[in-house]
Amino acid sequence: MAFNMQWKNSTTRYGHISLLIHWLVAIVVYGMFALGLWMVSLGYYDVWYHQAPEIHKSIGMLLFFIMLFRVVWRFISPPPKPLPSYSKLTKVASISAQILIYIILFSILISGYLISTADGQPISVFGWFNVPALFTGAATQADSAGEIHLYLAWAVVLLSVLHAFAALKHHFYDGDITLKRMLGFNPDK
Repeated sequence: MAFNMQWKNSTTRYGHISLLIHWLVAIVVYGMFALGLWMVSLGYYDVWYHQAPEIHKSIGMLLFFIMLFRVVWRFISPPPKPLPSYSKLTKVASISAQILIYIILFSILISGYLISTADGQPISVFGWFNVPALFTGAATQADSAGEIHLYLAWAVVLLSVLHAFAALKHHFYDGDITLKRMLGFNPDK
């Protein structure tokens, strides 16, 4: 399989923009998950107690904008067609899992926003710009959003692990090119 520069998706393979977004989001989600678990374990007098949440919020807002771009990009450059060897169940499961991952990711980002702005303060994104607090005042906004945020974070990690196992199953058991397409290899060569 040859590695060829292609920005947009084709009917048979993913373009480099889709690949970059996919892997960037995966790395950021796992990094944010680890950062989130670590920062809630910090004591009040720990030097990172205030800095870690600010980093988490800033990255979360940037991730929200990347995800918005990702959705728009899917319309500009639709993903490759499913392989002819896929069963109907595989096609439905694949599309359903992708939609569910998108819904969960946006829900995590929105719940994080609701946690961060519950006190009416904007979110400063690395000091570059502020995202205003639009929804405030609910008595339990931070707590309710926090609980949702935690459960959905675990859900997206578990779902992404299943997603990875499915790709490995396609590669090693089915012997098809699903994983190679997501790694940027040209299946036509």
